[in-house]
Amino acid sequence: MKTTHKIGAARLMYRAVRAGRSLLGRSDRQIAVRNGINYDLDLAQGIDFAIYLGNIYERQTRAKLRTLVKPGSLVLDIGANVGAHTLHLAHLVGPQGRVLAFEPTDFAFRKLNRNLELNPELQKRVIPFHCFLTGKDAEPVPSAIYSSWPLTNESGLHAKHLGREMRTEAAQARRLDDVLAQFPDLRVQLVKLDVDGYECDVLRGAPKLMKDVKPIFVMELAPYVLEERGTSLEELFSYFIPNGYRFFDEKHSKALPSSAAELGRMVSDGACINAIARAQ
Repeated sequence: MKTTHKIGAARLMYRAVRAGRSLLGRSDRQIAVRNGINYDLDLAQGIDFAIYLGNIYERQTRAKLRTLVKPGSLVLDIGANVGAHTLHLAHLVGPQGRVLAFEPTDFAFRKLNRNLELNPELQKRVIPFHCFLTGKDAEPVPSAIYSSWPLTNESGLHAKHLGREMRTEAAQARRLDDVLAQFPDLRVQLVKLDVDGYECDVLRGAPKLMKDVKPIFVMELAPYVLEERGTSLEELFSYFIPNGYRFFDEKHSKALPSSAAELGRMVSDGACINAIARAQ
């Protein structure tokens, strides 16, 4: 399903929920507990609203992570946003594991830290980085990146996925291999990568991770956002295929084409495929 369709359905549900809460004198803000994890939610935000609705945000991905993440491991949440997957990953790695959570927008990083504060035991397992991962430290950071999906009618939203760009004024550019060098005794087991077209920027700074460590990747493949950032599915594949990776459908674990052109034909404009990348 295209993101526009998901957001459209969420907007209809939000209006109904908001009307009901208004009758009870309740606002859009709520501290909610979902699967034993505390969240500070703004129901007018798409991710928050999905968490509110029984934690249905990327439910299939969350279920897949439960089968992939090993207790005691180091995992990366790149594009952590408000921490929906960060906190779940912190639960999965256990007390001896660690999660490195990367988020460049000021808006989402504040929400991420707030949700971490509400879960002190999980917070101990998470190291948040307010940075934009790219090929070199100190490169210019994009002034704004999509990290908000409002459920109210607003102007200036992305035409296809209905997201809003949020500022990155406090974020620094970092090279992923350099960040990981700070943790020489830990080996990355899994990477959740969701950066809306900036995947190649992230991987440009991770040649050692891709060549020597070869972690599992859980990611979205969305050709249209790659093209908007001046890259392509072909360039994205160039970081994976030469390093022995193959792509698999997240839901059924079926092998996906290793040809960018062939895979691209499977994805309609404005849509994406949830994929797992494994080194063979």
